[in-house]
Amino acid sequence: MYEHLRTRPVLTTFTGVHATSPEPPSSKSAPGASEFLPLPENGRVFSTTRRVSIDDCSPSGRMQFDAIARFLQDVGNDDTDDAGFGALGLAWVARRALINVGTVAQSREELTLSTWCSGTGRSWAERRTSITGDSGASIDGVTVWIHLDPASSRPTPWGDEFASTYLPATNGRRVDARLKLAKAPAPADHCSSAPWSFRATDEDAFGHVNNTAYLSAAEEFLDLDGPCSLEIEWRTPCRAGDQLTAITSLPEAPGLEETLHLIDHDASETRAVFRVLRVGSH
Repeated sequence: MYEHLRTRPVLTTFTGVHATSPEPPSSKSAPGASEFLPLPENGRVFSTTRRVSIDDCSPSGRMQFDAIARFLQDVGNDDTDDAGFGALGLAWVARRALINVGTVAQSREELTLSTWCSGTGRSWAERRTSITGDSGASIDGVTVWIHLDPASSRPTPWGDEFASTYLPATNGRRVDARLKLAKAPAPADHCSSAPWSFRATDEDAFGHVNNTAYLSAAEEFLDLDGPCSLEIEWRTPCRAGDQLTAITSLPEAPGLEETLHLIDHDASETRAVFRVLRVGSH
């Protein structure tokens, strides 16, 4: 994941460049973080292995989505370090992601992670990651990251070094950076709300909640057992202790899709939106 390409210390949160930001997509751009492309025939693909720890899993032994997000984040860091970008001072923030669990990963399973750049826009890039396990795990992830100027925190085009290293794998594919999920919860027959706040340990070196920590809320309020896909959109940064409300909307037909909105307790702002997709959902 192009969470940073890379600053020291690492910028690992959606810092609130607001979605203002990215330039409008061209008419030829594909929807960002919306599909899982296969391994490219050409260009850079970085692979590494990592074992699932017991603290990455639920009591049933299922690898949880916040742990999956950390693995995706870490392999992105490993890739950019391996490519020699560690000292460039380039910064990226997460905007939208899609994670699909085809076969769940289990505690102590060894995973192979392969990652590459699958598309770009004028000031953003899409990172695709494929995960397989020695016990059969099958997980896919794709994320759109906005490239920021570290001094102004404004979106800015990526440079020639990035292009020469990562663009060959895209085969010229362009993606947009639009948010696609509804900002406000839709009326639903089954809707519930609960207070939510992040812990101090959810913040990172930049004093904001790390993007991976948002998925702990998804684990708390959504049914993520078994094969499913999870869409995530980061809208506004959070701090530990912010008083939020988690609103969960269930579909009329059970088993199709659920949504979760993290909003300010006074409903003034939406911080993040999640949607669960299962077989048969639209």
